[in-house]
Amino acid sequence: MRCIFSLLIMIPLFINAQEFDYLPAPVGNNQIQDYSQFTISYNEKHEQPDWVAYSLDSLEASSEGERCNCFRSDERIISRTASTNDYTSTGFDRGHLAPSADNLMSEGANAESFLMSNISPQLPALNRVLWADLEKWVRLKAKAHQVVYVVTGPIFEPNLGVIGNNEVTIPAYFYKVLLRFDGPNNTNPKTIGFILPNLAPIGEIKDYMVPVNAVETLTNLDFFPELPDHIENRAESQFEARTWNF
Repeated sequence: MRCIFSLLIMIPLFINAQEFDYLPAPVGNNQIQDYSQFTISYNEKHEQPDWVAYSLDSLEASSEGERCNCFRSDERIISRTASTNDYTSTGFDRGHLAPSADNLMSEGANAESFLMSNISPQLPALNRVLWADLEKWVRLKAKAHQVVYVVTGPIFEPNLGVIGNNEVTIPAYFYKVLLRFDGPNNTNPKTIGFILPNLAPIGEIKDYMVPVNAVETLTNLDFFPELPDHIENRAESQFEARTWNF
């Protein structure tokens, strides 16, 4: 089956990178909000994003700077966000979806990554270990391939209950999916997905690799609707660790 997919992906796809819209499809009427280096779809019911999407290029992935550690509510979200107090004394980290280290092009961009609209409850054993490893790996891929398109977020069903006065849903799992284009003129899309449990995962990040279409099935999201359907279906069915240097 892998050989069949590999042959199908050889069909060229030409997309102007400057015009490629990397955003997932909207989720109902949930507010979509742009920031300096990422875009979110905010889910008021769960008080966190459906998804956070961004392109990460080699310059952004190589940028250095100070973390502002300035968590605060996001006044741009019409329905209001969770507060920092919702997480206090719960045992859960304020887990970034668009990482602080991916948002260092300016102090303002880094501060935006600490808005509560970009935050989800993660156990420290995930947030500070394997999730952090996955974030570092994504930056390595951006440096190696010049640009990658990233979508990340929580999986709400199943969940582990809620925390805080605003009843922030505790996801049982988190996902991250990547897209890149290989070859001249942005041909041949390559994708990869990950699903990590919100606990102390064992093993390495490659152990949690899945096809992107598996993540779409679990989340009911459409990650890369800009791709023509026949190309999207083939690309998102890929399960080839070697194409991502595992």
